[in-house]
Amino acid sequence: MVDSMEVTALDLGLRGATAGLFGMMMVVILGRARPLDTLRWLSAAMAASGVVYAIVGAPLVPKMVVGWTMPIVAANPVLVWLWARANFDDDFVVRRWHGVFWLVNVAVWFAIIFTWTTWPMLAKAGVQAMSVVAIVLSLSAAVQTVRTWSADLVAGRRRLRVAVLFLSLLLVVVLSGSGLTSISAKNYGISGSLATAAGLLAIAALAGWSFFYPPPPLPAVAAAVSETTGQVAELDAANGGRDAIAPLLLRRLDRLMTVERVYRQEGLTIGVLAAKLDLPEYRLRQAINEGLGYRNFNAFLNRYRINEAKAALSDPAQRDVPVLTIAMDAGFQSIGPFNRAFKAESGLTPTEFRRDALARLAAMAAENDENFRIGQLS
Repeated sequence: MVDSMEVTALDLGLRGATAGLFGMMMVVILGRARPLDTLRWLSAAMAASGVVYAIVGAPLVPKMVVGWTMPIVAANPVLVWLWARANFDDDFVVRRWHGVFWLVNVAVWFAIIFTWTTWPMLAKAGVQAMSVVAIVLSLSAAVQTVRTWSADLVAGRRRLRVAVLFLSLLLVVVLSGSGLTSISAKNYGISGSLATAAGLLAIAALAGWSFFYPPPPLPAVAAAVSETTGQVAELDAANGGRDAIAPLLLRRLDRLMTVERVYRQEGLTIGVLAAKLDLPEYRLRQAINEGLGYRNFNAFLNRYRINEAKAALSDPAQRDVPVLTIAMDAGFQSIGPFNRAFKAESGLTPTEFRRDALARLAAMAAENDENFRIGQLS
């Protein structure tokens, strides 16, 4: 039987290492990372929360400290959910209601803490309700990770996203689940605090590895595609080997997209496109990400689809063609995703874009007619 003092010492040591790793990440994010976008702010908040949780959950910490800090830490599922959305969905934007939602969670946990002795049944019901919320948010973050995994073109993010998020969600679900059942780690002969400390350190180690020691990039693809001509221009001289075929690879890819228009194909995935190019999938991901600057395969496809849709919407001969028909001809499967992608790229709905484009063409035609009449009179 392990001596309780030894277990406590090990617990404190694990928590100290965890707090140190998370604290170092927070300092680096806030001190060096520029600009501080939404993802970096959320990452810093996650790191700070990890520091606080590692400390206040340790043995021998005064109950008063726990009472004033645990409600904030207990709202971590909201933070994990927001972080997962911001990290794995390139189009995600934090709204005001997200912050209000987090504050509501903190407020409810404060109410639970300070009504525990006065209304214990109500407080227990509150714990169960917040546990359900935490589990729902954790599952939502997991679904987001799985749903966008195949379209992710960033190699490091693909390799670590599942492992880091799995451990984070596992910890959240276990801790939240304890509010719904009477099962705890102690039923299995393990200190709940020690198990929590070990899980926190594992998460901190993986997060630190991905943050301080990102996987070395694959040899850069030395080419870029001109949006107007589609021609491939070398940005840097390759040293030979597989780098030397990068311009040829991007020419082949550009031909598939602009001449053969494979983006129209229903259910097109990066695996199917790689097969058409007779390439390993990871090489195609590298080419699109590092050579063309896309982080997401769907964004890469949508650029071609939206350009085709713009051309059709600007064509007077197609003024009576329904927007849905144009969207589906370009490769979209429904009107909703088309409208969202189109407005995100152009700032206008397809209908507004068509109206403005046709109005400009009509104005130009009228001006040309006027100039022609003036020329005839003179």
